[in-house]
Amino acid sequence: MADLIIIGGGLAGSEAAWQAAQRGLNVRLFEMRPLVQTGAHQTSDLAELVCSNSLGSNLPDRASGLLKEEARLLGSMLLECAEEAALPAGGALAVDRELFARKVTERLEAHPRIEIVREEVREIPHTPAIVASGPLTSPALSQSIAALSGEEHLFFFDAIAPVIHADSINMEIAFRASRYGTGEQEDGDYINCPMTKEEYYAFVDALLHAERIELRAFEEAIKNGVKAGHFFEGCLPVEIIAERGLDSLAFGPMRPVGLRDPRTGKRPHAVVQLRQDNLAGSLYNMVGFQTNLKFPEQKRVFRMIPGLENAEFLRYGQMHRNTFIASPKLLRPSLQFRQRDDLFFAGQITGVEGYMGNIATGLLAGINAARLLHGEEPLILPATTMLGALCHYVTHADLKDFQPMKANFGILPPLDVKTHKRERGRAYAERALNDLQTILNGVRV
Repeated sequence: MADLIIIGGGLAGSEAAWQAAQRGLNVRLFEMRPLVQTGAHQTSDLAELVCSNSLGSNLPDRASGLLKEEARLLGSMLLECAEEAALPAGGALAVDRELFARKVTERLEAHPRIEIVREEVREIPHTPAIVASGPLTSPALSQSIAALSGEEHLFFFDAIAPVIHADSINMEIAFRASRYGTGEQEDGDYINCPMTKEEYYAFVDALLHAERIELRAFEEAIKNGVKAGHFFEGCLPVEIIAERGLDSLAFGPMRPVGLRDPRTGKRPHAVVQLRQDNLAGSLYNMVGFQTNLKFPEQKRVFRMIPGLENAEFLRYGQMHRNTFIASPKLLRPSLQFRQRDDLFFAGQITGVEGYMGNIATGLLAGINAARLLHGEEPLILPATTMLGALCHYVTHADLKDFQPMKANFGILPPLDVKTHKRERGRAYAERALNDLQTILNGVRV
């Protein structure tokens, strides 16, 4: 008999299963794929990355880099797998998606205390459990969560960026470089498609007038007062960004700062960056180019980008509905459900955004579930740590404008002393890691 049930084999659920099993619990991990598909996943592997293949910055003085350092201190298994499947990406940690998911799946399948069950869970268990069903939680389980919580879900729409075959990119126009020359390779880790001012405005005009996929499939999800087009600010489709002003893309995902076109020696007016998506280097994804355009329109409009005039798309961008619970009313900073000590939530369903946020909350939920079942107090990490701050945010935010939150220094308590902007990240990181290490020195984790 399992000591702990975990619902969802994504990033959070996979990490939670490993952490709990490593602490002596017999874990039953439920993943509904491939029996029930989500519409966004493409494989049946655990921990499949659906959107980008980047886990964010690896630099310790950046928010995402700090969260990684904390996860390393806490023994994250998924972070180990990510580093084994890493691809060149400058100061970021990008991975070969298939290799990463395969490594995670193999490690979980080989663990003697983890049983993987390919089955849909339609109701919240009455025994100790972690719900890490993710933003694509099935309708039946969503209804069970709503019935348990007494709160309606909040919904927003998320989008996936297109993936392009590398050999279809015109390298006579596109060029390799990382911003400010930060790539480890001599010629840079990103492929850049430069645009003149005229090319940029023609592209924006086409983008604004292109046909979009209607959101009829999501009408049922938004009928309870959430308007269609309620997008998460951190993952906006490019056409939505373009609606905010003709130059909004040039100051957003198409900003040219730190790059020079080798053909002209000058900084382009705008740039579309492509990031390696697999270990073989045969696939590249369009960085920041989430979209809801119809597939033929994506092909037409994105081929207007210099260097992509003959682009072949392995996968077009698409929309999917993301779900998260009213965590400020429902959860404690330990990720426990307020009305049930032995029920935890982790990952994006809590309102934490970003791959590392999902991994880290799964890690904490797995540790805390094990501590609870061993008769120990669950950990509440200090808000001076990035993981503690994320958990504090999702459990204390104002519900009126509660949106998913990525790791960022803005959610940390202010520093005791004023520092220059460049030194601030380093100071935040030093404080966070010192505080986390102090806890680890005093508590058996």
